[in-house]
Amino acid sequence: MTPTIAIIGALEKEVRQIYTEVDNGTVTEEAGLKIVGGAYHGFNLVATTAGMGTVNVAAATQHLISVYGANAVIFSGIAGGLNPALHIGDIVVGERLRYLDTDTALIAESAPGLEEFASTDYLVDVAEETLRAWGFVSADLTGEALDAAVEVAGDSPFARFRREGEAADPRRYLRGTIATGDRFCTGAEMRAEVIAATQADCVEMEGAAVAHVTAKNGVDCLVLRAISDNCDEAYDALCDREFDLDEYARTASSLTLAIVRRVAAKLGLSREG
Repeated sequence: MTPTIAIIGALEKEVRQIYTEVDNGTVTEEAGLKIVGGAYHGFNLVATTAGMGTVNVAAATQHLISVYGANAVIFSGIAGGLNPALHIGDIVVGERLRYLDTDTALIAESAPGLEEFASTDYLVDVAEETLRAWGFVSADLTGEALDAAVEVAGDSPFARFRREGEAADPRRYLRGTIATGDRFCTGAEMRAEVIAATQADCVEMEGAAVAHVTAKNGVDCLVLRAISDNCDEAYDALCDREFDLDEYARTASSLTLAIVRRVAAKLGLSREG
């Protein structure tokens, strides 16, 4: 049986590119969702825009698992940066996902009995491999290790992932912690509260809910975020930066598709890595 991967974004711009990549795509409207399905490098792919917030994305995740038999769920999109080592355009691979404004002890009284959630180790590893192949450099590196990684990144064909005007400075990634809340985080006070509560590297409104639902179902998951701001803009102001916002969303969706291709190659479903 052909395995199925579900790809979810909160915003239409975060999955628009994925809609165009599937072969022989079909479009259905169900459960309040537009779902695009088709073949992609040996997988069945189903993709949808969930809408913002934990309830929207939890409902979408469960629907794609229950109705389409998704074996893995990848959630990608944009987030506000909290870690000073990360800059706009950098990537956080959600190794850990923590709810921000939730009594997690009460949540853990129900299956799967967890207060903190995680992306699947294998998919985190593949995401890191993909980022390195693209010329991204780990934000954890310092000194000679950083210099060596930057030199290797300089040979990457993915020059567009270097910072504009700084050819020697590739973008960075982090296997990190993502905080999920149901309020848009903006302003120094709110930013400090999020860091104190979660010690997260970035903040958004969906990731932990995706990992929560996949854990309940025993399904693999991966949560990825491209940094679009530093939690210093109101939502309306962020949306006014339409060109930049689209670019960061495309980075996340391009990475998602590259990860799927790499997994397909590892499984022998496709020759492309």
